[in-house]
Amino acid sequence: MNKRAVVFGAIFSLGSLLLLGGCGSDSSAPRSQGPVPNPWLAAPHYAITHFDSSQSDSTPYGPPPGTYQVDPTARPLSPGGPINIMTLATPHQDYMWGVGTDHVAYVEAKAGAWRTLAHVDAPAYIAPGLGPIAPEILRAFGEMNPIGMTSTDMHLRLSTDFGGNYPARLVNGAYSVVDRDNILYANFGSGVYAFALNDPADPSKGIRIVHRIDDSRALQGENAPASVTIQGITLTYDGYLIVTFRNGVAVVGRDLDATKSHFVPFGPLEQVTNSVAVDEKNGIYVASDKVMRKLVWTGTTLSERPEDGAWSSPYDAPEDAVPPIVKFGPGTGSTPTLMGFGSDPDKLVVITDGVKRMKLVAFWRDEIPEGFVQRPGTASRRIAGQIDVTCGLPASTPWIQSEQSVVVSGYGAFVVNNIPADADAMDIAGTHKILAVSLMGPIYTPSFGVERFQWDPDSDAWVSVWRRPDVSSTSMIPIHSQSRHMALVNGYTAERGWEVTGMNWETGVTVHQTFFGRQNLGNGAYAILEYLENSDLVFNSIVGPFRVSYGN
Repeated sequence: MNKRAVVFGAIFSLGSLLLLGGCGSDSSAPRSQGPVPNPWLAAPHYAITHFDSSQSDSTPYGPPPGTYQVDPTARPLSPGGPINIMTLATPHQDYMWGVGTDHVAYVEAKAGAWRTLAHVDAPAYIAPGLGPIAPEILRAFGEMNPIGMTSTDMHLRLSTDFGGNYPARLVNGAYSVVDRDNILYANFGSGVYAFALNDPADPSKGIRIVHRIDDSRALQGENAPASVTIQGITLTYDGYLIVTFRNGVAVVGRDLDATKSHFVPFGPLEQVTNSVAVDEKNGIYVASDKVMRKLVWTGTTLSERPEDGAWSSPYDAPEDAVPPIVKFGPGTGSTPTLMGFGSDPDKLVVITDGVKRMKLVAFWRDEIPEGFVQRPGTASRRIAGQIDVTCGLPASTPWIQSEQSVVVSGYGAFVVNNIPADADAMDIAGTHKILAVSLMGPIYTPSFGVERFQWDPDSDAWVSVWRRPDVSSTSMIPIHSQSRHMALVNGYTAERGWEVTGMNWETGVTVHQTFFGRQNLGNGAYAILEYLENSDLVFNSIVGPFRVSYGN
């Protein structure tokens, strides 16, 4: 196996607080190939929440370098919320599906446009009394500057605008997918729904539900619990739907015929809070709060048998390490991300673990290499390597934890810290997540800290490349831009308010900033950054996506 060594050098530039554990440039590092495009998705990128089946969060597009001041109130908005995970690709470049916790929309995006052509209210809710939210209410909340408010003030505002039980909205539409026939699959309440245009030639004629399962317990068979929570939806490489539950994984046809579903339950003391990654051989990678698993869809059954290539491995996840804010529970906050493809020497799946100061963990995703010796301190031989995440923060920092998946490009990985340094002392510690992410930044100290790593296939080990303790990333999913060589995050600073920060992938130096100010429109609560082919930003804000043009 021909593996080249990675050489790392130190950089300190432009007064940035760059704490470099290594690489000034990864240009000499082995270049991993990209994931195989899933032929059943609507497009190679953006038809699924984390951009592709490997869940890379890596896009071909990105913003130009420089500093930009943007007034988000002047931008066309496709309203929805209070969480809008992303705006999804269709097979037609001029249009996108929008999914929020309250709705599904079809958006025109051609020639710089951003206009909702069709809209349908969510068909079901996790609790009663949580109906549609009027667009004018969403826009008013987005244009609100919360400076000076208390947590009680914000709770009352959210209760008024989004309903007294607004925390229950959070589970709707979190991870959805669009297939190559332009059918959108999303979860609302305890149901799974397939949405299509009434007239594909004229999107303005509306959206209809073409398939539905109102009670998704039917996917789990006779032994289904009294209630279920859906965590994510994606597609296999042969066109079957994967539905991830808090208690296991199901595979069903795209017609949602529950009588033909296949379900694998997990342990009674486990829970899953994220989606899954899928490889081109239909390996399905899912992490509970205790165990990392590979299941295998054989084309006829969902297998957890080693002879089919399936495996399971514990990882470090103390039950008492429950972050007080942003994160949804103990264990990993990551949807698993695949790393290494084609002829690449190492094939891995990566997550962050559940210790209070997290580690970045890589698992061998196929056969464990012959002669590989279990690394000291790891929970199993399946773990290829792990490394402490510090983000350059002081050793006294109580929490370094992330609710976000690991961003992967080649053998490079990027992680963020979502827990503020004083989170334990906040009066919103342990409260519901929508309230917390509405307050963190403008009212309470935001989280700081990001770090870039590189996997070295020669030594089968992680190396820290650079660390930025001064960069804020509150709750939005970070991404990687291939064309602009940037890691990008959404955070808040007292000086400027909400911003998108782009850092050079190889050096960590800040090369892009878009400033939004202090209004709620700059808060990308639990959503994900997106860029279009012309470098425009689609910002999935707390009240809906809007489009930012950089003059291209």
